[in-house]
Parts: sequence; C-alpha cells; structure tokens
Amino acid sequence: MKYIKHLFIIIFLGLTVGASAVIGTYFYIKPDLPSVDVLKDVRLQTPMRIFTSDGKLISQYGVKRRIPLTLEDAPEQLIQAVLATEDSRFYEHPGIDPIGMTRAVMNLILTGEKGQGGSTLTMQLARGFFLTREKTYIRKLREIFIAWHMEQVLSKDEILELYLNKVELGHRAFGFGAAAQVYYGKDINELTLAQIATIAGLPKAPSTLNPISRPERSIDRRRVVLARMLDENYITPQQYREAADAPVTASKHGAEIELDAPYLADLIYNEMVELYGKEEAETGGYRIYATASSELQYAAQQAVRQNLHDYDERHGFRGPIKQLWDAPSASLDGASLTNEQSKSNDTIASPVWSHADMLNALADIDEVGPLIPAVVTRVSERSIMVLEKSGDYRVIDWDGLMWARPYISDSKQGKDPKSAGEIVSEGALIYVRFNEQKDIWQLAQKPEVSGAFVALNPTNGAVEAVVGGYSFYESQFNRATQAKRQVGSNIKPFIYSAALEHGYTIASVINDAPINQWDARSGVAWRPQNSPPQYDGPIRMRVALGKSKNVVSVRLLRAVGIDNMVEHLMQFGFEKDDIPRDETLSLGSGSHTPLEIVTAMSTIANGGYAITPYFIQRIEDEFGDVLWQANPPTACDTCQLFADASAQQSRSDDAFAPVAMEEPPQLSPPAQRVISAENAFLVKEMMRTAVRGNGRWSDDKERNTYWLGTGWRARNILQRTDLAGKTGTTNDSRDAWFSGFAPGLVATSWVGFDNMSRMLGRASRNQNLINENPEKFNWIGNAMIGSEDGAKAAQPAWIRFMDKALGELPESHPPIPEGIVTVRIDRKSGKLTKRTDNSSMFEYFATGTEPTVFEDNTDWIDPFATEDTQQVKEEDIF
Repeated sequence: MKYIKHLFIIIFLGLTVGASAVIGTYFYIKPDLPSVDVLKDVRLQTPMRIFTSDGKLISQYGVKRRIPLTLEDAPEQLIQAVLATEDSRFYEHPGIDPIGMTRAVMNLILTGEKGQGGSTLTMQLARGFFLTREKTYIRKLREIFIAWHMEQVLSKDEILELYLNKVELGHRAFGFGAAAQVYYGKDINELTLAQIATIAGLPKAPSTLNPISRPERSIDRRRVVLARMLDENYITPQQYREAADAPVTASKHGAEIELDAPYLADLIYNEMVELYGKEEAETGGYRIYATASSELQYAAQQAVRQNLHDYDERHGFRGPIKQLWDAPSASLDGASLTNEQSKSNDTIASPVWSHADMLNALADIDEVGPLIPAVVTRVSERSIMVLEKSGDYRVIDWDGLMWARPYISDSKQGKDPKSAGEIVSEGALIYVRFNEQKDIWQLAQKPEVSGAFVALNPTNGAVEAVVGGYSFYESQFNRATQAKRQVGSNIKPFIYSAALEHGYTIASVINDAPINQWDARSGVAWRPQNSPPQYDGPIRMRVALGKSKNVVSVRLLRAVGIDNMVEHLMQFGFEKDDIPRDETLSLGSGSHTPLEIVTAMSTIANGGYAITPYFIQRIEDEFGDVLWQANPPTACDTCQLFADASAQQSRSDDAFAPVAMEEPPQLSPPAQRVISAENAFLVKEMMRTAVRGNGRWSDDKERNTYWLGTGWRARNILQRTDLAGKTGTTNDSRDAWFSGFAPGLVATSWVGFDNMSRMLGRASRNQNLINENPEKFNWIGNAMIGSEDGAKAAQPAWIRFMDKALGELPESHPPIPEGIVTVRIDRKSGKLTKRTDNSSMFEYFATGTEPTVFEDNTDWIDPFATEDTQQVKEEDIF
C-alpha cells in the first residue's frame, strides 16, 4: 500500500506538471491563435475568371488555381478517399487523434526520427492556413492548439469543406476542384476512381507524388489510397484491382478556356487591377462577365484574321520560314498526292531527313493563332504533302496553293503559279492553316499587316466585340484601343453633320472641282485632290458623301469655319487636342483610335446621343453574388433617372466599388443628346448612300443616273437595305478604315502596318483566285485588285462580321423623326421639281429647310461660296 500511495502521488504530480506545462504553453502561444472571426470568414485565394456575356470562360488570372467546391458538390468517393487516407477517425476526434499522436510518439522513440506527425485533417488545415511545414516541437504544439480551437468554432463539415478547397496539390492547384482541372482537364465529378485516388494521395507530398512529374511514384501512392479505401469497405476488391491497374492519364491542362479572346480579357483585367489592385483582383475570386457575347466576339476575331490573310495573300507569298535541306523539286511524274498516302509513313518519309529530325525542327517553331508549322515532304504537280508539328501528315491541294505567287513588294507581285513546284520545294518549313470560308487546308504565312475591330451597341455603349490585332501572343499592343491612326474619310460624316447645323441640307449643291489655294505664308499652294482624281462639278451633298469627295469636304469646312467645326466634333467625343486646326481636318488628318471612331459613329446610329463604351456587364464574387451591375446611360427620349440618386451606378472612378446590391436597377439614366434627331437621321441617310448602288440605271446616257457608293460591296453581299457606313483611306493608303452600322450594332474596322511609313500598296490580278472565289464573297477577299483602300482592305472584315451578327434577322428601319419631311427634288440642282422621271427623286429635309424654289434653266451658283473659297486657277499662282 505504501508503494501504491507513492505511485499515485508521482502520477498526480506528473499530471499536475504536465497540465501546468500544457496550460503554460497554451498561454505562451495564445497570441498566435487565430480569432473566431478569422476562422468563420476564411477567404480562399481564388483566381479571377472572365466570361463572355453568355457564360463562356475566356481567361483566368492568378498564380493559384482554385475551383471552390461545396461539400454537396464533392463526389462521395473523393470524400471517402480523403478520409480513409488522411484521417479515418475525423468525425470521432476533437481535432487531435490520440491514437495517431501515440503512434507518432512511439515512432519517434523507436527511430529517433520525426517521420510521422500524427496530424489529423484538422491539424493539416491549421498548418495550411496559419503555419509552415517546418518540423519543430513548438510548431507542432501550435498546430495542436489551433486545431482544437478550430473544432470549437467550426463544424466538422465546415472543416472538411475548407480542407477540400485549401490543400495544396501541386502545379499551382489548390483544392481538389482545381486539381481535377489541372491534371485531367475535367470537372471533379467526371473523374474515375483511379483519378480520384491519384489526386487524393497528393496532400502528403504534392511535388513528388503528382502524376505529371513523378508518374511511377504516383502509381504507388494511388495503390496506398485504394488500399485504405478497401480497408474501410468504401470499395470492392474488384474496384481496387481495376483502379490500381489503370494507366496514368494525367497531363497538364490550362484553364478550361472556352473562347480564346485575349485582347478582350486583357482590357477587363487591366480595368479590374485599376479598380481593386493587382493582388486583390487576382486572388479575390471575382467572376467578371463581359458585355461581349461569345458568338459576336468569335465572329469578329475570325473576320479580322481572314481579312488580314486575304490582304497578305493577294500581295504574294514571301517564301518559307526556312529551308531545312536543299533538294530538287520532287515531282511524282505529274501525279497528285492523296490523303490516303498520308496514312503511311513509309510512303511519304523524307529521303533526306528522318521523321524525328523533322519533328525536332518543328518543335522550335511556335503556332501563331491558326497557323501550324509544317515541313514539306513531297511535291507533286499541283499538291504537296506536309508533316505537321503534331506528327500528322497532310496533303495540301491546289486550291490551297494557287494564291501563292511571289511577293516582290507591297505594290508588285510575281506571275501566277502554274504548279506546286513553283511555290515550294521539299524541305521547306512553312505554315499551314484551315480556311473555314473555303473549308480547305492551305499554305499560309504570318501576316505582316495589322488590323483592329470594335463593335458596340449604339444604344448604351456595350462593347459587343473587340480585336486588337492578329495575335495577342505575338503583340499585346491593342490597336483597337491604343493605336491613334489618321482616320481619313471616316471623319466626313461628322464634317457633314456640322454642315447641316450651319445651313446646308443633304440636297445642297457644292462644286466638286479642284482647289488651288495659295498660301502666302508657306509659299506653296494647297491642292487637295479627290481619290481617285475625278471631279463631277456641281454635286449634291448626299452624292458627295456617298462618293467620298475630298474637295467637297474642304469646301464644307470652309463654310462652317474651323472653330465651329472643332466644337462640333467634340460633341461626338473627340478630344480637342487630337483635332487638327487647319483644313486637313476635313480630309481626316486627325489621329484617333478605332474605339474613338466607333463611339462617335454610335451617336449617328442612335439618333444623336453621346454614349460611353464599357466592357464589363457585371462583377460577381466567388459565390455568384452580384457585386456590381452595369447601368449605363441609354440613348432614348423617355428614360427616367432613379428616384434615389444614391442608387445610380455611373461610370465614375468608383463605379466598380464592390457594393452589395439587393436588386439590379430596372431603369437606366438617359444619355446626353449632343446633336438633333433630325441631324443624325440625315447623316445616316447619306451614309446609307455610301454602301449601295444609287439612282436608276438606263442604257441612255442622258437618262442614266446610276452610281455606286464607295462601300457598295456591303449591300451587294449582305443584301440588306438597313445598312449605313463610310470608307476611309489616308494619303498613300497607310491606313484603311470602314465604319458602319446596322440595327442595334455599330462597328469599325481598321487595317494598316504598325510601321506608319509603310503603305498598303496595291495588288495586281491573280487569275487563279478570280476563277475560284466563293460565290457569296466574290466581291471581297484575296482576289481583289488595284490600290488598297478602305473598301478593299478594311471593309471585308466588317462585312464578314455583320454577315454572322445579323444572320437571319429581319431588316429593321427606325422611325423617321417628326421633324423630317420629304419633297421631290431635281437630282442635279437639288431644287423642287414637278418631274417624275429619272431626273427627280424624293429627298429628306429637316422641317423648314426644304427647298422652296423650283428647278429652272438658270446657271448654278454655290449659295455658300465666298471670294476666298472660289477656285484659284493655276495660272493665277505662277
């Protein structure tokens, strides 16, 4: 009894000392314990994801990949695999597992090594959130106390859900939702048992057990997980054998991008960084929905790329990327290669380079957009066979080769090729691409010319599509929003709008005749010319804009005055500093971005209202709750302001502040009217003239009044009457533009070289292409000839986009403003007439501006001409 008494005293003292040590240690590390608020409001670092308006993922930003899972969304086998492997008594212990801790202590005593930590799932979570992986006793004690503390404030299900989303699983994947995407490119619920077991085994050592870096070790770890699941009766022996023997199917996957639209994504990313800061934007889990739909954005990207290829191809083939080996053109006695031959490597392997050698050479060449590197392995009379970077062989038929006449310069091309051997030889390293328009594979090259495209909803400024160049990965410079280029005749609709405000009508007659204006200060004459240099004499404003008469634009500027013109242009959103204060302004010498041009055109399209373009439709948090909803000013006469001004979300500096909204706003604030509805309607009417054939055709030259607007191809191809637009070409064709609109959509297309000194040049006839052009697009594409201008270089992208955007939508014509009247006028003089033949037509006028005098035989006099605007003859100067 004496010894028993001493034993109890020793045990009691030991327990007292131990308890005191534990309590002392607790108070020592208590300052490091997380607060209840922190644990209740754990925010996972989740990447920012950007979607189109219809929910297609276009980009993801952030170093850590995480796709949050709720416990209800997690597959049952995943939960079973995690619990069986990491913590089989998770729902039984209070955060610390005595059995596991005892096993870890015994292992330490027996081996002297800290091999087993005895960590529960809660302890792992505590370490992941608040501690490091260093193996020290003080860190372990902190881990124990934090785990116990977490169990007091969180339920078991909450802890398990946090673990599923927090744990690091290699290759920047955090959480099992992200791991499923990174390793298998699938949703977590699409994984097989073998795949689930593989990622469930990663928490122990994600860098050395993952199936990409260490596939052999991942197989061993997978068997361990499956064995634990079998021990816990979660799976059957047959399931175990099938999953354990399954092959490794993992490979690294990027974000599940559904539409690659990097220029649009980059604009939104930069706006989010500006509003929230880089770290918060990239880790806050924001889900941003763009204003652009996937359908229109894709249509714009395809239109721009096809347009740049068309320009590039009609100017000739610049040759292969390089020549891998020198070999005579290998003609197969005039025979054509077939795709059946491409199935046999023995038939087509190069006699000079091996299959592996060619693939090694191709590995150094990156794909650029749709361009795929390939090596020419055989050349036939009118076809070639190529080895693609993927290792597949492909036959390119004559339809995909015949465009490739030699490039000599931007304005000169060589002879049309007659055979494949004139274009390439064996050993040529080239690009190939799939031409969706023709449904063929063809020889290709990287376009040296650049392009941009922007489409807006003119009612509220929502950007429906934006393309900043051929390839974002080649050049991140966004030409749609950053490139200020001379706009040429794209400025003329705004010049004519100002003229309407200063007494002109669209039936006013202006002298289309050469101008020779002596400038005493410079000692030279100002001689603006039409392009082409053709002059029609007295001409109505409608016809002058439709034919894009330069000298008429100059005369209108003179009549309105430069100061008045500058003020008027500023109403459309043009910056004052970007507007030249001389007569070249009327010809488009000012430099503006495509986004600025399309925004200004929206004012004409929407009936006279100023709108502001925006790219973000709404912002959500990681749980799908709306933080911000766009509510832009809208172009309409009946819009009402919010009764509560504080509820209005404007496009101010703090417009995107993350303010919770109970309900999205139902009413939009009205946009500011900057020109009258009548003015906008009349300019739109003149722009309709520019995209169609006009007048009446007659074999009798005296009765023939038919003429074509500079953008006539739009009506010819799209077969719609509700289109309006304007071409634009600068001096020496350095910039080509087309801007126009259809119901509910306005778009601007630009083409030019990044090197502003390089001209777009001209293309000569390629009879090969003229013979085979597709019927629907037989007026645009790589078969066009002549000097490059807005109609040939830029408008085709606009037409292709509108063809997809409008589809089968019926034509729609907005109502005519109440302040517009129509009267019958004489086509030549613009005066009233009683004739009903080809010499007359009905014309629109703002009420009170319609002509009151009938046409007679008196000589025509420009009513707005003054002495300083009269033509100065060349003999008077010299």
